[in-house]
Amino acid sequence: MEAINEVHVSEPGLVVADIAAADDETAFAFHTALAARWATTSVERTTRDAGQPGVRLRCYLDLRQPLTASVQTPAPR
Repeated sequence: MEAINEVHVSEPGLVVADIAAADDETAFAFHTALAARWATTSVERTTRDAGQPGVRLRCYLDLRQPLTASVQTPAPR
């Protein structure tokens, strides 16, 4: 994977997430879960490191985006 650039984490709330998973389906499912909660970059493919098991995926998140009402913890009953 390429190096993390200073601009990727230049402000509080910006995150670089390197995901390691057993297969493409798992990596994309995890990215989809992140994207449902925060602004993320789109991803189109995973990478494989020679001689290493599984796949890798990098995405960039902006945690400054507030959570939506649909994923916030419900009020106690």
